[in-house]
Amino acid sequence: MSANSVAAIGAMVVLAGLDFAGALLARRWAHGGSVVWFAAGALCFVLLFWVYGSSLRYADLVVVTFGWVGALQVGLLLVGRVGSTRPFPVHTWLAAGAIIVLEGVLIASANPG
Repeated sequence: MSANSVAAIGAMVVLAGLDFAGALLARRWAHGGSVVWFAAGALCFVLLFWVYGSSLRYADLVVVTFGWVGALQVGLLLVGRVGSTRPFPVHTWLAAGAIIVLEGVLIASANPG
């Protein structure tokens, strides 16, 4: 695996984390109205934009975007599982897996060779 691939994969995970954190901070701001939550959320999304733009030096737009979305999907499922006493049904995991596989097919077909 090349250094560019490692950087792109790292960026995808960081993008998913910033996206998730920014959404949680936006929710806190919407419910509480505190300027602190707003500023923290805005900073999260400014960082997200910077990481996204920087990651395009190492990978194509399609690859980074789909990797980001895939990492976010898996992360949301894992966070949802931690907060729940009941396990997710098997079809939920199968659907998430199918979405990620289909994203991979789209990436592979967009970048032949």
